[in-house]
Amino acid sequence: MTPTALSDASSAVGGSVGMSHTRTDGPLKVSGGAKYASDRHFAGLLYAVPVCATIAHGRIAQIDTSVAANMPGVKAVLTRDNIGGFYRTNEASNLRLDEKRPPLDDDTILYYGQYIALVVADTFEQADAATAAVKVRYDTQAPDINTALIHGDEPKVDSERGDANATFAAGGIVVDETYTTPAETHNPIELHASVAVWDGEAFTLYETSQAIVNLRAVLAQMLGVETENVRVITEYLGAGFGGKGSPWTHSLLAAAAARKLLRPVKLVLSRKMMFQNVGHRANTRQRMRLSATSDGRLTSMQHDYAWQTSRLDTRKENCGVATPYLYSSANLRVTSALMRGDIGPNTSMRGPGAVPGLFAIESSMDELAVKLNMDPVELRLRNEPALDEGRKVPFSSRHLKECLTLGAQKFGWSRRNPQPGSMRRDGLILGWGMASATWEAARRPASASVQLKADGSARVSSATQDIGTGTYTVLAQIVAQLTGIEMSKIEVVLGDTKLPPGPASGGSTATASLIPAVAQATRAAMDQTLQTVGQAKQSPFAGVAPQALEFSGARVRRKGDAAGAGVPFEKVLQAARLGYVSGAGHSEGSSADADAKKTSIHSYGAHFVEVTWQPELARLRVSRVVTVIDAGRIINPLTGSHQIEGAIIMGVGMAMLEQTEYDPRNGAPINSNLADYMVTTNADAPEIDVSFLDYPDLALNELGARGIGEIGLAGFAPAVTAATYHATGVRVRDLPIRIEDLLGAQKSV
Repeated sequence: MTPTALSDASSAVGGSVGMSHTRTDGPLKVSGGAKYASDRHFAGLLYAVPVCATIAHGRIAQIDTSVAANMPGVKAVLTRDNIGGFYRTNEASNLRLDEKRPPLDDDTILYYGQYIALVVADTFEQADAATAAVKVRYDTQAPDINTALIHGDEPKVDSERGDANATFAAGGIVVDETYTTPAETHNPIELHASVAVWDGEAFTLYETSQAIVNLRAVLAQMLGVETENVRVITEYLGAGFGGKGSPWTHSLLAAAAARKLLRPVKLVLSRKMMFQNVGHRANTRQRMRLSATSDGRLTSMQHDYAWQTSRLDTRKENCGVATPYLYSSANLRVTSALMRGDIGPNTSMRGPGAVPGLFAIESSMDELAVKLNMDPVELRLRNEPALDEGRKVPFSSRHLKECLTLGAQKFGWSRRNPQPGSMRRDGLILGWGMASATWEAARRPASASVQLKADGSARVSSATQDIGTGTYTVLAQIVAQLTGIEMSKIEVVLGDTKLPPGPASGGSTATASLIPAVAQATRAAMDQTLQTVGQAKQSPFAGVAPQALEFSGARVRRKGDAAGAGVPFEKVLQAARLGYVSGAGHSEGSSADADAKKTSIHSYGAHFVEVTWQPELARLRVSRVVTVIDAGRIINPLTGSHQIEGAIIMGVGMAMLEQTEYDPRNGAPINSNLADYMVTTNADAPEIDVSFLDYPDLALNELGARGIGEIGLAGFAPAVTAATYHATGVRVRDLPIRIEDLLGAQKSV
């Protein structure tokens, strides 16, 4: 069968791809039918609760579990002496693992909350009570939290061209400022959880994971079993924001307890543990140095950043990832430095690297615009590059200029008076600010299977996961687009490692990765349908060669026949007495694609933000947002706009509310609950207008779709601080914006 471009099949189903569809999994979620990891229950289920260290630096001198072990319902208190031990992962296997040291590995304490024992009991209440009876004596050392990032490794050069130092020293219009972002904690509503079942030979784990295939491989290596003896299931995820992308040590503890006790074990972290044991966005310090001519042309850019992680781990918060290609400058230098502290390891959080990095880049660009007395939109337009100057390759598709100009038009930017504090409405001072956005676009290796069934339905499956972004719906749209089968007749099966290996849901890459695999599998199943015509004794196409037929609009017909001709595909399968035909598809990642490597593939956007400032109450509020996104073709504009809106709400939190505070005396996260750690609520939500440009990027996949989950957060915080400066005259360079920063601001404007 000759492959048909997805866009060519749109007339068969009214254009399933590119149309707004409600989520196919929505009814299950709102009715309680969707099962999350902690919803799983089995006969004989035991409950596990970890015992956490109450120091951040030192050693366990003695641990006494005797009282806890004899409490009612307690089945075991597991420590490093009796749990059986774990292996480490092979570095050559390139598995994702942000905390590489196995749990209960030794007596050394590296961060507050580190697991030091595990209590397993008949009920959660019994296990939780027994943890308090475990007595621990420590040899304690003073912790070094180092949140100020004042000491660490020597900086390394990430990217360099020209001579940025000499050019900056030569003068011109210059900016030299330092910007900081704090540690942030993910705080999805669904707590991390693991339910482990051991049948004597193999494990089945029900998990909260954004990457079940990677998790299976990590668990197999660290448990010392073959990969085929580990099955991971994540059918639904109550959000992750990157925090559920890396395997965490509680999964190993649950599995080891199930194996030791020969009973299913459920382990659900507490909200406090979510602040200690499963990663966070690293805090950063970034120095930006810009120089420009009087007409706003950048002559140099220097971006020097540092980030913090634990004593043993090395995950990089790549704040300089966008600096080499976002704007044109012949002279550029980006350096990075790792700082360590007595805290848990950092991990990815929505838009890792680029999001805190763009806070520094875009804030410094706004400051440069003020010094130049130039409109900040115009400054960015004047520094639009013709190619990716970091890699010296062309852009596959870049429409940042249109994002800026369309966003300015929709926002009413031409009415902006640049004088701080000069604009008012309804007794409030208005501030208008803007910033550019960008995010990487890539494919990961992916496989999928598609069945076309004799009852007229279809089934598409892959061992990926839907983390709340609409993957179930998008895959149904792709199959519907190619086959013409109604979406209501397409079953999407995800979240189980027994299925064909799928990609992780991270980096906004899952949809882009699955498109070629699902399309290939669908075409293979359609081709198999045409090949069955010769197997049927009473085929409606008896004597017709498969090459003379085509599959269109859920029907098989002769090539050249009008739409609606032929017979439903299920009639062909029924005539051949086949229950179904199937096709398999696989695609490699873009890093292995020679053509993709010849271009710079990214998404772009622009945020325009209005804040209102009430100086007599020191009340600052984000009141209105206009965002324009260039992310290739949008498969589902409805769920796509929801992704951007959600990221913007998260951006309000990043700019104005969120910061994890650590006690310097013992390294404990102080605000480790949802009462003290502030996140954006409905009351904080602004009016949001999201627009998508429609420029398919065929360098990435045949649909031209790029990822959109993270770009909505990228660049948003600096747009808020720019608007805050415009309203108050106060330049905030340290997130989040605090009332203390703005007290007395009425004297500045």
